[in-house]
Amino acid sequence: MLESVAFSLGPIHVRWYGIILGTAALVGLMLAIREGKRFKIVPDFFMDLLLVGVPSAIIGARIYYVAFQWSDYKDNLWEVFMIWHGGIAIYGALIGAIIGTWFYMRAKGYNFLRIADILAPGLLIGQAIGRWGNFMNQEAHGGPVEESFLRNTLHLPNFIVNQMNIEGTFYHPAFLYESVWSFIGVLFLIWLRRRPFMRAGEMFFTYFIWYSIGRFFIEGIRTDSLDFTGPSWLASFVNALWSPMKLVFEPGVMTYGGNVRFSQLLALLIVVGMVITIIVRRKKGYADVRYSDPIVSTKAVERNNVEKEETEAHEGVNYDSNRTV
Repeated sequence: MLESVAFSLGPIHVRWYGIILGTAALVGLMLAIREGKRFKIVPDFFMDLLLVGVPSAIIGARIYYVAFQWSDYKDNLWEVFMIWHGGIAIYGALIGAIIGTWFYMRAKGYNFLRIADILAPGLLIGQAIGRWGNFMNQEAHGGPVEESFLRNTLHLPNFIVNQMNIEGTFYHPAFLYESVWSFIGVLFLIWLRRRPFMRAGEMFFTYFIWYSIGRFFIEGIRTDSLDFTGPSWLASFVNALWSPMKLVFEPGVMTYGGNVRFSQLLALLIVVGMVITIIVRRKKGYADVRYSDPIVSTKAVERNNVEKEETEAHEGVNYDSNRTV
């Protein structure tokens, strides 16, 4: 089994989970900076955005998890702040990041969807790399499997197979399935953003569609999902959609005894919502701007107009002065 602690500095333990998440954020940042240069957006903009987005994502991820598991925290409020004990949710992280970056982009005068389009591949590659932090912690895995399935069917290397051996039982590497799905999605988004038919905002919407489709099917094999007891028709509907996976995988047990997983239901709603949004925006004429069109900050335009007016006023004074002489 691999050690979760990378190194120690006295009483301070630096864990692989944090290193991997930091690496994920930096790789996503580099992708955004590279694409931003095509639109003449300076790298400092994205670096500052990272300083806003990461804390917002962490706060959102924790609030989302605690909200759905309030019964575990209501009698021990200090535990809410002990994030190192585990308990964060990726959808909460996305919600938090979106809220934080929206305010930042508003302050900078940029259209949210235009910048979100640029960030989409970086977000997805960040998630693809970040899942390996779950691997190091032996978490976010699926249900039990035979060792032969990992070695002979999936042909996984020894270091993954051995890490999936938790207290003598082998488990589905759900983190790996999601990581691979996300990496493929990054390549798809990079290809898609060069297509002339792409409109502003649709890269961001497609990111949500791609990730949510993968999350819906992968979530079904996990054993640590947030779940609830919903109406029988809803549980049957979700199970029916997931049923093709049963050809290869067994569904994971419901952690809290419910019959519907929050992440699966949310994934379905996001896919439907994003598809409808794309169609309606095009039908209503709200998607006239293309992805490749220039991105301009309204703050920069206002600043340039003020400078232009000041220059014209100054030149006018000089002209009147010369006429007087």
